[in-house]
Amino acid sequence: MNRFARWIVKHRVAVVIICLLMLIPSVLGMNATKVKYDLLYYLPEDLDTVKGQNILMEEFGKGAFSLCITEGMSETDQQALEDAIRDVPHVDTVIGYASITKGTIPSEILPDEYRNIFEKGDARLMAVFFDDTSSAEGTMEAIAQIRKIAGQQCFVSGLSAVVTDTKQLVEDQEAIYVAIAVALCCVVLMLTMDSILLPFIFLLCIGVSILWNMGTNYFLGEISYITKAVAAVLQLGVTLDYSIFLWHSYKEEQQTYSDKDEAMASAICKTISSIVGSSLTTVAGFVAICFMSFTLGRDLGIVMSKGVILGVLGTVILLPCVIRLLDRALEKTSHKPLLPSVAGISKFVTKHYKVLFVVLIVLCIPAFYGYNNVGKYYDMSACLPQELESVKANTKLSETFDVSTNHLVLVDADVPQKDVVAMTDEMAEVDGVKQVLSIDSLLGAGIPESIVPDEILSELKSDEYQLMLISSEYIISSDAVNRQIDELNEILKKYDDGGMLIGEAPCTKDLISCTDHDFEVVSLISIIAIFLIIALVLRSISLPVILVAVIETAIAANLCIPYYTNVTLPFVAPILISTIQLGSTVDYAILMTTRYLQNRRAGSDKREAVSKAVASSAQSILVSGIGFFAATFGVGLYSNVDIISSMCSLMARGALCSVVVVLFLLPAVLLVLDKVIIHDAESEREELTLLVERMEKSDEKACFCSYHCALHDADLLCQRGNRETRACLCRDECRRRRADRH
Repeated sequence: MNRFARWIVKHRVAVVIICLLMLIPSVLGMNATKVKYDLLYYLPEDLDTVKGQNILMEEFGKGAFSLCITEGMSETDQQALEDAIRDVPHVDTVIGYASITKGTIPSEILPDEYRNIFEKGDARLMAVFFDDTSSAEGTMEAIAQIRKIAGQQCFVSGLSAVVTDTKQLVEDQEAIYVAIAVALCCVVLMLTMDSILLPFIFLLCIGVSILWNMGTNYFLGEISYITKAVAAVLQLGVTLDYSIFLWHSYKEEQQTYSDKDEAMASAICKTISSIVGSSLTTVAGFVAICFMSFTLGRDLGIVMSKGVILGVLGTVILLPCVIRLLDRALEKTSHKPLLPSVAGISKFVTKHYKVLFVVLIVLCIPAFYGYNNVGKYYDMSACLPQELESVKANTKLSETFDVSTNHLVLVDADVPQKDVVAMTDEMAEVDGVKQVLSIDSLLGAGIPESIVPDEILSELKSDEYQLMLISSEYIISSDAVNRQIDELNEILKKYDDGGMLIGEAPCTKDLISCTDHDFEVVSLISIIAIFLIIALVLRSISLPVILVAVIETAIAANLCIPYYTNVTLPFVAPILISTIQLGSTVDYAILMTTRYLQNRRAGSDKREAVSKAVASSAQSILVSGIGFFAATFGVGLYSNVDIISSMCSLMARGALCSVVVVLFLLPAVLLVLDKVIIHDAESEREELTLLVERMEKSDEKACFCSYHCALHDADLLCQRGNRETRACLCRDECRRRRADRH
């Protein structure tokens, strides 16, 4: 490793050039990566609702659909508009009052229930089907074209319109998200670091690793808009620490080495062991998200795991080179850090630790209750600004036609007409159902098949399936609509066991079931993974339990606030935030605990050990937490896409919650459970004793690390043995233990 570090420093100009040249394919890959804006796309493929959507595409050539409301149009203008929309690229079918009658069905013989589907006063409704999915580029282009053709007299509702507006909104704001995060991080770093230039160097190198990460997304094919929007900000927040570690290590090594290249090489070696260990818990948290059945988690988990790894590489490869190239400029712009002293924290926590421990226990009760009962919403339009065209259209549809959502039904084409008519009659009686539209029910109303336009018959009936449309007055994801879907499915299966109920509301109902299960699974996996990592690092069973419990308390404190303030969160927020906060901030607890163990093993009593641990780690924890807060807080305030705003706000608040819990409550736990922790550590002590005894009995001419050295993370000291010894048998073991602790 030392040879690698020396090579990096020696060839710093070439390394910087290579790293910058790598930005070319990264930018190209980033621009070529497709973005999905329909979150329902990430539902498991084995669900009936997803299978039904695939059948809709295969049998009818239809993917997405929208309901368009027009106002104040004559019948002639309405017919002209329908014809114009039908000619828009990627529009497959237009079904409206004018297209059904089309001069062949006298309006007087059309049943009132069908007239009411399409007409209310001067408002008229038409269903527009597209030849691709809701988030396909062609569909979104068609939505924009329809709006352009229809003007102010037409409102385009539905998931496709929502996806179109979401895309435009996020694309307009993405660059601003990054700018806000960078600006706030700069302010924090200027206050906490010792050079004005240093924050810009940090952010430059982190920015390069972010672009590397975004570029490699090309190999994934596509990512979600949520991943694209928050990945850069999140990577900045969780990897900023690594740059700070390297800088502090470099400054320390300059006290040992007069040659700055040697100092930097040594700093690289020490930083690698530190940040690799630190990054393991963060990566574990993101990997846990990949186990979600709702594959949005896998999307974000893979991207962020790559981001952390590439952030580590950027820190140990690019950053040292840039620092050495700009060393003189850094010296000229140096200043004293402006972070206030935190010396008083250690005195406070050791003096009042019993009270703080009781506070922790009392806090857990309301925190975990609120955490487990926080409200979630699943309607994607609810996370968008109310002034968007799609939101206005959905509101207009509800107010004018008393319709909030629409279901599609796929029925076997061989089901007899009389059964379809009977089924539609039953479905029409279900609470909240406004209308049921089908070809067979239309024919069953006494209209001869011969006078129904052929294009209508062919569009709603294939060789395998008949397509039906059900309008519902209930909003998506509500308990009422979910009960309605269950009842409709029961009726459907009675007449056609292979029939399928599809659409946004049924998909959302499946989404609720998937994510509720995912929350439990992902939380468990992340806890187990991080527990094992801590157990390996600290060589203890009790400490992983303590540290995970402490950070879980911070997570509960973070996520219970929406419950007690009556704020409803987007459905993915609790799942993602709980895992991200655990993986990203448990390092604070590990740092504090490591310092405490070092002090105890050095002979300090528990109060002194905790006091020293708090004093030595408080500044690092504060800088890290404030940096994470700065990277996400501003985006949370600025974004008017609630799903992005909520996630960033929760991450910002979660970082502060973890800082407070680790600085004030963890020391109290360490003091109260000191006997348990130290007893648990005896197994390591006994292991080391046996190691030394075994080596002392060896016939090899070897020098032995002192028991004190191996136990206390000191430098390798040879206190016994022959000076002519060529090897130290316990050297590797000692180094391994040092690396594990770091």
